[in-house]
Amino acid sequence: MTSEAATIGLTHGGSEDTGLGHRGPESKSIVVPYGFWLFVLSDMVLFSALFASYGTLVSATDGGPTTHQLFHRDLVAVETIALLLSSFVCGLAMITAKRANMAWTQIWLIATGALGAVFLGIELYEFSSMIAEGAGPQRSAFLSSFFTLVGCHGAHVTAGLLWLGTMMAQIWAKGFREDIVRRLLCFSIFWHALDIIWVGIFTIVYLIGTLP
Repeated sequence: MTSEAATIGLTHGGSEDTGLGHRGPESKSIVVPYGFWLFVLSDMVLFSALFASYGTLVSATDGGPTTHQLFHRDLVAVETIALLLSSFVCGLAMITAKRANMAWTQIWLIATGALGAVFLGIELYEFSSMIAEGAGPQRSAFLSSFFTLVGCHGAHVTAGLLWLGTMMAQIWAKGFREDIVRRLLCFSIFWHALDIIWVGIFTIVYLIGTLP
């Protein structure tokens, strides 16, 4: 009996350390972020396919404008700085949210949204200018792949801004409840992932595309 009881005790102790066995499933504060990481990784797979398509079609201009004629590093640099700064202030918002500081959390979230809106505005300006010059997505396979890749990222940024506005309203109305902070953490993961993807776009599309 003593040996059996010791064995049961060891088994139970092991379950508490690993999260398996008698204790049951983990809490939402652990499961939700891990589940959201799976979504982010699936998004990375999507963008990997778009990057591959762009790399394959970048030279298929069909006599139309090329990367050197279309892309302007200075404008894209401002766009990139805005998005990177928005990621930084988003991190500051997470720090103040964990401290339940309402004023500074809202301030940093507003700054995150404003910088994201600047990024999106520059991207829309670039798209509209290219289309006005006759370099729309229907002009060549290269431009189709470009608009698909960069436009898909812009659509994600737009969704992120809508999500950010929802989170700001929830925090203001309901405070720093555990479930709301958990959603804010998921938003932060999503926003940082968009930064990583944009660094890839900036490097592969704009920097390499405008090399002499």
